[in-house]
Amino acid sequence: MSYYSKKFLYFICAVSAMGGLLFGYDWVVIGGAKPFYELYFGIADSPLLQGVAMTTALVGCLVGAMVAGAAADKYGRKPLLTVSAVLFTVSAITTGLFNDFTLFNIARFIGGVGIGVASALAPMYIAEVSPADIRGRMVSLNQMTIVLGILGAQIVNMLLARDTAVAESQAWNVEWGWRWMFWAETLPAALFLVMSFFIPESPVYLKLKSLTPTLPPAGEGSGYSQGRKTEAGLRELFEHKYGKVLLLGLVVAVFQQWCGTNVIFNYAQEIFVGAGFDVDGMFINIVITGIANVVFTFVALYTIEKWGRRTLMLIGAGGLGLIYLTLGTCYFLGMTGVAMVALVVAAISVYAMTLGPVTWTLLAEIFPNRIRGIAMATCTFALWVGCCTLTFSFPSMNAALGSSGTFWVYSAICACAFIFLWNRCPETKCKSLEELEKELVKE
Repeated sequence: MSYYSKKFLYFICAVSAMGGLLFGYDWVVIGGAKPFYELYFGIADSPLLQGVAMTTALVGCLVGAMVAGAAADKYGRKPLLTVSAVLFTVSAITTGLFNDFTLFNIARFIGGVGIGVASALAPMYIAEVSPADIRGRMVSLNQMTIVLGILGAQIVNMLLARDTAVAESQAWNVEWGWRWMFWAETLPAALFLVMSFFIPESPVYLKLKSLTPTLPPAGEGSGYSQGRKTEAGLRELFEHKYGKVLLLGLVVAVFQQWCGTNVIFNYAQEIFVGAGFDVDGMFINIVITGIANVVFTFVALYTIEKWGRRTLMLIGAGGLGLIYLTLGTCYFLGMTGVAMVALVVAAISVYAMTLGPVTWTLLAEIFPNRIRGIAMATCTFALWVGCCTLTFSFPSMNAALGSSGTFWVYSAICACAFIFLWNRCPETKCKSLEELEKELVKE
């Protein structure tokens, strides 16, 4: 039985998951705006400045994730979600408003901080308010909103990017098109900000702070008495008893990025052009991958409680390893066209029903109540380090190894992760957070 009524539970989880919607939109929208703002700011011939523009938000993600844990343990989960909504709103407005490249990057950095905070807090908050029997599904709701945000950004980009073959349209794209791609985020960001005032504080946080005598959902008590210090720091997180569970969290977080799927979103232009498509075909294929991402995330909502987290993680690692092996071989043989799109869609589909949602669910479940805030922040920080290094390394790897060699590297990484997960990843479905703490943490 949940601490909240079912309708109210869905409401507060949906509001929290709006952070995921903005996370997905803000993360991907820059890919569609990239060809146009580069011309506007005069950086089309500067790979260094192009890299700065693409990664400024990711640096903000690192900062947001780094501060989210300690701040959430000190001030609560709810205020931090509100802060992330403010950051998203400010970034959405100012990114499209500024005419100076430096100010543009500052605005992107602010949005990145919002992503970092939301990505750490939203799944943790949902896990703490949800009963054990549907916790996986509810946390996966956050991933669903992420992929909806990604698809929304892809559709907005496609609709706003006018025919590049017409000079007048190209001029509009360079002057205004990219601005409206960022401004379109303002409405959902403002809605998230307003709705964040109507959700309660996490009952687990209140229990840890001894502010309420009521147990968290499904009897997931913290086990800590009133008056005991409840804010865990990094020193405690790295104690020996948490070593195995922390290693699991860090590997799972980094692997979600270094499995390679996210380069398809960040460098879709290079991938699809390399597969023989023109600009218009590129945008259409990007939307196709976005639709597949949403459809198979829906599949994850129903399989995560039936098949379990461990099974889905193994399917993700093994399936992506085989797909990337095949994709790399096709690039090596010079294949182009629909077959390449089918392989890319297959990779997105496998990722969407496995590593995408299950990673966030596992991270929200495996840590004890006392260290969950700082642990989630640490693992989310590691995830965004993985994202940054993946984003930075892809162009260099692609240039040095070619598309074939790059995807073979990702295939090898998936194979190594499969072996690790087979030996280390537990099954967490239908277990309370308190049961998982007793199982995974040995004094």
